[in-house]
Amino acid sequence: MAFRERAGQGGRPVGAPTRGTTNPNRLRRMDRWIAAAHGPALRRTARAEGRAVAVDLGYGAAPWTAVELLERLRTACPRAEVAGVEIDPERVAAARPYERAGLTFLRGGFEVPLPGGARPALIRAANVLRQYGEEEVPAAWARLTGRLGADGLLVEGTCDEAGRRHVWVALGPEGPRTVTFAARLAALDAPSDLAERLPKALIHRNVPGEAVHAFLRDFDRAWATAAPYAPLGARQRWIRAASTLSGDWPLTDGPGRWRQGELTVAWRAVAPHGWGA
Repeated sequence: MAFRERAGQGGRPVGAPTRGTTNPNRLRRMDRWIAAAHGPALRRTARAEGRAVAVDLGYGAAPWTAVELLERLRTACPRAEVAGVEIDPERVAAARPYERAGLTFLRGGFEVPLPGGARPALIRAANVLRQYGEEEVPAAWARLTGRLGADGLLVEGTCDEAGRRHVWVALGPEGPRTVTFAARLAALDAPSDLAERLPKALIHRNVPGEAVHAFLRDFDRAWATAAPYAPLGARQRWIRAASTLSGDWPLTDGPGRWRQGELTVAWRAVAPHGWGA
């Protein structure tokens, strides 16, 4: 089914329900990255508008991810607010008792129906597009980024059930900017273990001849070269591997984020063939 065929009619939400699986702290790595990377933009929005609204799109059967997103964003922007948006009315009803100042739950989908047509400073769509076809991703991204405020950010990606392995794409109103790989390093055998958590835009492109495949291949080689650092801990090995990788790939972060078990590369370097930069 093409994405455009899933568009709501007669005021119905746009999209299809997710499986709804969620666990407390599942999105902690993504949230902490957002607070660090997007915190300055959230504060600018809050100064200009009196608040910075973030959307947790498709939060699932329980409201934990929206509750946690508010807590983590407020470490970077005290005037952050979160709207949890779900297409399933029963999930919205179940979440309503958790509402409080700065936290609301709304029925909706990719149209992101904020009251008054407000434009969010952040949309987080975690584990939402995995059930869609790759060909539907550009339209979904375009619809979501089209809802962002001028300084807004869309973070779309996938993680495992326990939140130990994540990969996400960060997009501005102009389109995709970066891809971030994040992991609990103690449980990682090689960087390519993260391939199973690639976002829908990339997961089917992890094949020879595609840029993301070459990136993960080079990351594994850098990881192997950094093996002498393993006695110092997985973190030191990751940092060394990232430093080696930075010689050939346009990484956009540095040791401060690498220590967190993260690594971010420019989207243009790993974009699928035919998608442009």
